[in-house]
Amino acid sequence: MRHLIILIISILSINLNYSQINEIGVFVGGSNLIGDVGATNYISPNAPTLGLLYKWNASKRHSWRASVIYSDLKAYDSKSDDPRRLERDYSFDSNLFEISAGLEFTFMDFNLHSGEKVFTPYIYSGISSARHNDFYFVNGVQTPENTSSWSFGIPMVLGIKGSFIEGIVLGIEVGARYTFSDSIDGSLPKNDSNQEFRFGNVNNTDWYVFSGLTLTYTFGENPCYCVE
Repeated sequence: MRHLIILIISILSINLNYSQINEIGVFVGGSNLIGDVGATNYISPNAPTLGLLYKWNASKRHSWRASVIYSDLKAYDSKSDDPRRLERDYSFDSNLFEISAGLEFTFMDFNLHSGEKVFTPYIYSGISSARHNDFYFVNGVQTPENTSSWSFGIPMVLGIKGSFIEGIVLGIEVGARYTFSDSIDGSLPKNDSNQEFRFGNVNNTDWYVFSGLTLTYTFGENPCYCVE
């Protein structure tokens, strides 16, 4: 067992010493909520979103990825196709700050050191945690609880990226976040004294979607998988 542990550590050490290639950059786009307030469209960005990305490309087919993203999350019943929501006419404006980490997998080899222009579709998933304002509705008016909460979730991202300029990678992606919370949209107040104001489907949790562009700069040593 001891020899096996030593072997695993040695392999990981070699990988870290010779296989590192990094990407750092930005995400710019929009956000929308899928919940008990607002439109029911899955992809309908209506508020600006900005974030920072970091990727460690472990091979030509997968990367470890981390990000921090901020959005001014908004939702309007007046934009919905549901007659009940149109009549209710709720709306909210809330800040959301997300931290996410996970694995990005490409459908094609993405060798940034080939000297050629390359592109590939990709998927990304992992775990996320979003900090959002706590609020509820009183007679249709957004009422703050003067607190904030962290909601864990699972990001499910689909995108396509390409390297058209040496050292620069441009991508476009759409990422839905399934959360384990039903309080992002104000339908489930956090404070026990405000539970009379809860509404909506308590069996469904909230989703939010980030849609936009990624622009990253690559740096680091030429990884061993690129050496001919």
